[in-house]
Amino acid sequence: MNRDVRSVEDLLRILDGLFEDIEWDGFYEDRDRPVPFFADQPDENLDAWLREGPLTGGRALELGCGPGRNARRLAEAGYDVDAVDRSPAAIAWATERGTGVRFHQADIFAMGLPHETYDLIYDSGCLHHLAPHRRISYLALLERHLKPGGHFGLACFAAGTRDPGSGSEVPDAQLYRDRSLHGGLAYTPDELRRLFGAYTEVELRPMRPGTGLFGVPFLLVGPFRKD
Repeated sequence: MNRDVRSVEDLLRILDGLFEDIEWDGFYEDRDRPVPFFADQPDENLDAWLREGPLTGGRALELGCGPGRNARRLAEAGYDVDAVDRSPAAIAWATERGTGVRFHQADIFAMGLPHETYDLIYDSGCLHHLAPHRRISYLALLERHLKPGGHFGLACFAAGTRDPGSGSEVPDAQLYRDRSLHGGLAYTPDELRRLFGAYTEVELRPMRPGTGLFGVPFLLVGPFRKD
């Protein structure tokens, strides 16, 4: 018998095993597949927040950076950037696309981050691929590594869009019965407000298409501030 659960993290790792993860290396190795965020453009919301506020520079951490398009935009704006992704193929692609960013191939919940705190933590597509129990780890990461007065920026699947590219609205409990995340989890604005209730909402809106940058209408975007 194996009786190895001695901590919350032990339990979270067992729950991780209930879900079949997307095979991210294979996903990123086929660079010609028609995936919208493979475009070499930053999120339109991130670009707007950098040009118009509230983001003003400092040290940034990107969670689930993929091919690095947003990390590079942050570096161009003067941020000192650490960008993390689990997939070696994604990190290889990001590194080929440009320099000026420290890219790390790692699990965001297991790695030792290079810096204790950041002025900005940005996530475009990481949260909605996390199982419900990993929201505990996610919130703990924000609390531990986001500076007071710093910002947390998010882009995630929006519930209720009826777009074929949008995420699942299956209830949390059913996900465990199905042992599947159904391709990613969609959130309503109120669910995000409850989840990040310890932070001040600066803006929460649908991503805007048609800007010349990356923008799809089935994502919710918003910066939150740690007061």
